[in-house]
Amino acid sequence: MSRFTIRKQKPKTFLLSLFAVIFIFIVIGFFISLKWGQATISWRILYEAITYQGQDKEHLYIQTLRMPRTITAFVIGVHMALAGLLTQLVTRNPIASPHIFGINAGASLSVVISLIVFPSFTLTASVYFAFIGAILGALLVFSLAGIQQKQHVRLALAGIAVHFLLSSLTEGLIIMNQHSTDSMMFWLVGAVNQAGWQEVQTLLPWSITGITIFLFMLPSFRLLLIDDDVALSLGQRIMFVKLIGMLIVILLAGSAVATCGPIGFVGLLIPHVARLLAGEKLGTLVPLTGLLGGLLLVYADFFSRFIAYPYESPVGILTAVIGGPFFIYLARKKGRASL
Repeated sequence: MSRFTIRKQKPKTFLLSLFAVIFIFIVIGFFISLKWGQATISWRILYEAITYQGQDKEHLYIQTLRMPRTITAFVIGVHMALAGLLTQLVTRNPIASPHIFGINAGASLSVVISLIVFPSFTLTASVYFAFIGAILGALLVFSLAGIQQKQHVRLALAGIAVHFLLSSLTEGLIIMNQHSTDSMMFWLVGAVNQAGWQEVQTLLPWSITGITIFLFMLPSFRLLLIDDDVALSLGQRIMFVKLIGMLIVILLAGSAVATCGPIGFVGLLIPHVARLLAGEKLGTLVPLTGLLGGLLLVYADFFSRFIAYPYESPVGILTAVIGGPFFIYLARKKGRASL
């Protein structure tokens, strides 16, 4: 049986209404993100900017700063939410996420090393380094704890230990190389305020690739909802499916971290919210998880602008405030269940 709680599938009318409401909130989130911030823009200027009917300073401010920032926030949210969902499916661990399992921290360490050793590297090149770091971080966690179905707390503790180890190394490198990494402490918390069209262009190919493979493998990923022994008895290559799943996680999470830093807890929180709303059917759960992840990060980025107004705050601060207590709740709940 699945290690997740099986919930009755919601009626189609409810799901259609749910997706419609989420879509409306996403549209609202895009508009308020474009309109409000350090500079307030009138609705007329906003309309002219998004329809490219003006080239004044305010129009360019929207077109070159806020539009790519908002799009990047949404895409990063989709990446992290889907990576979190797939991590939980592959490990059958409801408290799993790329952030907790050392994937984000490994990618961050690798990106920082690449920028120190090769300061002229482009964003595209740093993405490949992020993939290498994400793979090494995940391998380190799994080598310490394994991926057995009943090792929820052990796997989480190993992931937290590796996360803090790699994060400490990253921070140490930044402190010792302040001349080349003076702007990375802000990035290290997870931020999208510096995102431009270059970041959007870098992310989109990885988004299309990762999500396409995810959808193509969706029938196979349904095997992850049952025990390995049952899947093997049906003649299914369950380990191959898990390997492809983790590669997709590394693809989505690695590209997100390389672009905007290790924004935490999105991949932990959103899949649980999506399951609560829509149940376990992957055909509904996957798109809902992606949309909710994008929705969360668009609004988190918007509200993070006012935490220390008029100065910018990393969006990772807000996601950590939301996700940290949720992780503690899940860890305590699963710890009591394993006793």
